[in-house]
Amino acid sequence: MLSISSFLQLLKESFRDLLPIILVIIFFQLAIIQVVPENWLSTTIGLAIVGVGLAVFLLGLEVGIFPVGEGLASDFAHKGSTGWIVIFAFMIGFGTTIAEPALLVIADKAAGISAGRIDAFTLRMVVAFSVGFAIVLGVWRIIKGHPIHYYIITGYIMVVAATAFAPQEIVGLAYDLGGVTTSTVTVPLVAALGIGLASSIKGRNPVLDGFGLIAFASLTPMIFVQFYGIYVYEFIEASQVVIPLAAHTPETAAAFDFSALALLKGLVSVATDVIPILGVILFFQYVILKKPIDNLKEVIIGFTLVIVGLDAFIIGLEMGLFSLGETMALQLTQNDSDIIIYTFAFTIGFSTTMAEPSLTAIARKAKEISDGKVNDFVLRLFVALGVAIGISLGAFRIVNGGEIVYYIMAGYMFVIVLTFMAPKYIVPIAYDSGGVTTSTVTVPLVAALGLGLATNIPGRDPLIDGFGLIAFASLFPMITVMAYGLMTERMGVKGKQEMEAIHLSELRYALEDASNMGLATVHVHGTNKHHSYEMAFSSVHVIIPHDKEEQALLSAKEAGAHGVTIMQAHGMGLEEMDNFYNRLHSDSTDSNMMFITPTKNVDKIIQKLMYDLDLAGEGDGIAYAYPISHLKGLTLKMDDL
Repeated sequence: MLSISSFLQLLKESFRDLLPIILVIIFFQLAIIQVVPENWLSTTIGLAIVGVGLAVFLLGLEVGIFPVGEGLASDFAHKGSTGWIVIFAFMIGFGTTIAEPALLVIADKAAGISAGRIDAFTLRMVVAFSVGFAIVLGVWRIIKGHPIHYYIITGYIMVVAATAFAPQEIVGLAYDLGGVTTSTVTVPLVAALGIGLASSIKGRNPVLDGFGLIAFASLTPMIFVQFYGIYVYEFIEASQVVIPLAAHTPETAAAFDFSALALLKGLVSVATDVIPILGVILFFQYVILKKPIDNLKEVIIGFTLVIVGLDAFIIGLEMGLFSLGETMALQLTQNDSDIIIYTFAFTIGFSTTMAEPSLTAIARKAKEISDGKVNDFVLRLFVALGVAIGISLGAFRIVNGGEIVYYIMAGYMFVIVLTFMAPKYIVPIAYDSGGVTTSTVTVPLVAALGLGLATNIPGRDPLIDGFGLIAFASLFPMITVMAYGLMTERMGVKGKQEMEAIHLSELRYALEDASNMGLATVHVHGTNKHHSYEMAFSSVHVIIPHDKEEQALLSAKEAGAHGVTIMQAHGMGLEEMDNFYNRLHSDSTDSNMMFITPTKNVDKIIQKLMYDLDLAGEGDGIAYAYPISHLKGLTLKMDDL
């Protein structure tokens, strides 16, 4: 909902999430590298802009993208047109990926260091087509209701099979491109499509079936790009032009251009990424579904906020944080201690993931549709832990050498085993978590770290060894999130509705147990005998004015009551505090009549009292009952026994 309070809450959360990055940068820059960066003021201002931009972006998602995505999915599901749903899914996947900024960066770097074999535009087309195909496959799975793990495990087998034939120069790149395809804008819209579709189709569960589209979008590019690599390294000759990687240093890190033209270009660039998505939505909404968008004004405002927030977010990152991260990666490779490299990889992976806008959006959605069983902040912690472990292990591979496929295959084995062990509701969320971790914040920093290490460590090839860190950052969150699911299952964490159902069930059983607890010991009227036996007793109380006593006694007797205890009472409203003390000592006005009777008689007695005294109408008084445990000393006639 669009409001100042919502924005302020998101702003608070944004700066809370940026705090780990700030602490990591400050610690390594001052304590390890022991150099104060020359552009520290630019970095500080940039981080402030990042926080504000992130809050604006998230507000835009909640106001514009999520509602319209879920609405489209619902309309398509009710329309029953599978063909149009499939076409819409492909266009969303292809259109959002082809203009993805992170993909542009990786494709250009791959073209530059592949000796001309890899064409950046063709590579982007291959990846975009694979993502479109993935979204279609994921939507088809939701429509048919197939378990997701069969698709994912089959995909892993195909990835490994393709790796056996692909040239080693393409393997790391292909694995990385599986992580960069899920952008800050793509993830929320695709997630909204899946959740909305699963919510609208009878027999589908939003948690079990709604998540998973992002996992498909992360998996298929690995397969398609490896086949593309087989083609280019088999049939395309290497050129003599090699574009060197530029290393950032404190001296080369330029200040951000705040001219009106530069700001306008940046805004147009971000709008170019978002407007095609809006165009696809408008086309399907007005041309195919032939119905207007609900709350069109809010939707337009939401998309505008997404563009402005994302542009501010990118500006903040470019104002020193990216260049600072690349500079630190270069300086760390010149340090003699590999432990420092691994520690930096771990901490930067953790901190950048905690600040990832896509992860924040997905975690909030997971909490909402899981009825609180998934805690959004804890989920983000486990995802960030997975990214941190993955990037550390990836850095270890670059420093010490070794083929990436063995690491990835071992990780896939863990994922497959955990898939069959983890609770079903967490598996699709875990698969999607691998895709949302590598986006606006993570990709540039992680890519800079990997290529920087491979460029500066002797015996390493930037193309073969430099890529792959993003793949590790996408793989290990799946493991840690499924481990989180196992932990919550063992701890007995329940959703809100489950807790309410359990509470009501426990209350019901507690009342039943209380009514049957222990043996009732009674006197037999007219004898010296006592008798103990299992029998449920309850106490029925009726509080009525004194003049209604006789009528209440006769009604209760007719309904089966055999004895009564009468106590004096008087009532008052506690809001009348002016004469509170005096009324405490006033004479009683009411009678509190207690009937102890076998529980089987309670309904008859209550109904008789309610009818004869008109307690539910204009009559004065109140009647209630409760079960009794450990009853001793009651006198009953032999007929009652």
